[in-house]
Amino acid sequence: MAGEMRLTELLRSLSAVLAEGVFVFATVAPDRLPKDIAPRMIFQEAEGTTLILLKSEAEQHGLAYEFPCRMITLNVHSSLEAVGFMALIASELAKHDMGVNPVSGFFHDHLFVPVGREGDALNVLQALAASV
Repeated sequence: MAGEMRLTELLRSLSAVLAEGVFVFATVAPDRLPKDIAPRMIFQEAEGTTLILLKSEAEQHGLAYEFPCRMITLNVHSSLEAVGFMALIASELAKHDMGVNPVSGFFHDHLFVPVGREGDALNVLQALAASV
């Protein structure tokens, strides 16, 4: 079930899908995690528990949040050991003055880009895949 490690093949087979909704980043104390939420990611840090969740859900639970963003899923099964894939994507987006918060899952990588820049990000990704 290992993912693809070859950078050229990752780029050649790259396609991207924009998820519905606006996402945000929030943090809560480990013992303050609301029981009825469904975040896309939960990550334990020394300072607190980071959540990536829908903005509407954060607001519903009265959670302070930052970075309203859109989630783009890269539809290529990249290996967790692939070298340079996310670095190349982040560099290409940076050339277009766009920050990105990448998150890797077991099967796919996900990019969280600022609201309003998702179209630009998708264009950059499409151009990157076509350049191989």
